[in-house]
Amino acid sequence: MFKDNDFLAFTLANPHGAAPAAFTTDTGIEVALWDTGILCLTPANPGNKDIVLSCGVHGNETAPIEIVRDLAKAVLDGSLPLAHRLLLLIGNPPAINAGKREIEENLNRLFSGAHSKGDGQNAERERAKALEAAVARFYHERPDAGRQEALRLHYDLHTAIRGSQHEKFVVYPFLHGKPRSKEQVMFLAECGVDTVLLSDDPTTTFSYFSTNEFAAHGFTVELGKVRPFGQNDMSRFKATADTLAKLVSQRELVLPAYDESRLNLYRISRVINKQSDSFAFTFGEDVENFTSYPKGHLLATDGAIEHRVELDAEAVIFPNAKVAVGQRACLLVARTQLD
Repeated sequence: MFKDNDFLAFTLANPHGAAPAAFTTDTGIEVALWDTGILCLTPANPGNKDIVLSCGVHGNETAPIEIVRDLAKAVLDGSLPLAHRLLLLIGNPPAINAGKREIEENLNRLFSGAHSKGDGQNAERERAKALEAAVARFYHERPDAGRQEALRLHYDLHTAIRGSQHEKFVVYPFLHGKPRSKEQVMFLAECGVDTVLLSDDPTTTFSYFSTNEFAAHGFTVELGKVRPFGQNDMSRFKATADTLAKLVSQRELVLPAYDESRLNLYRISRVINKQSDSFAFTFGEDVENFTSYPKGHLLATDGAIEHRVELDAEAVIFPNAKVAVGQRACLLVARTQLD
């Protein structure tokens, strides 16, 4: 089905849909294409993990797409054994083809039903519905006997618009009072992701959807800076790619004990939303994620509104003044400890 076992090339050649199809590899893996960019892989004797790896939710974030492409190739050609059920998702194929973050709307603000709110409809809203349905189907298709014991995982892989003082970081979604997983934090550290942002509010991101709806360990994983295809230094992603390969291929993954000295931990202290077209930051576009400012510093203006630092120090994450009115213009974070 996939020439040269290239799931990505097939997806980008069929960006708006593909007929369901299935086959079995020479190594006994059941391969099921549910739609374009939606591939379910099941080994003959699945382990206790149900793993979702998603990428390309934003079309210009190419390094994670290449990581997922290479992992899919290795599983399909038999060079990487598969120990667990695995769902691979390439989020927004038309945006990838266009080399753009999005076509009409930010796909990573359309989950948990946000795709059906308001009057407008577009391809990204339809895709959010399809991705939600795929995740639900994947988690529910495990036989009942093993469903309660299965460890549900979802790593939504991204890169950021700006550079960062911490190159790789992860947003840990709001868990509504449930404890955070120190084991998962150490798994991410093994991936080279040593900085964790703890979210304390519900959102409409893909990782929050899986976490909230299916009790998965879900994360938005930022792996570096946005670059076009062919311009990524993939050696910078080796720890991530290697650790993900171990995750899917080993029945049990041995992780180091929790060690907070390896980590930079932040809690999201505030969200600043854009309320008008006059919104503007006081700093330039070269300011990196995690740049910290002291109490009282003016960060942005929005008409007559002034946004200033409220704590002794707050750092800026994901600043983007070009978002649509009503959407998040940035996060503010402060140092913390794991719950």
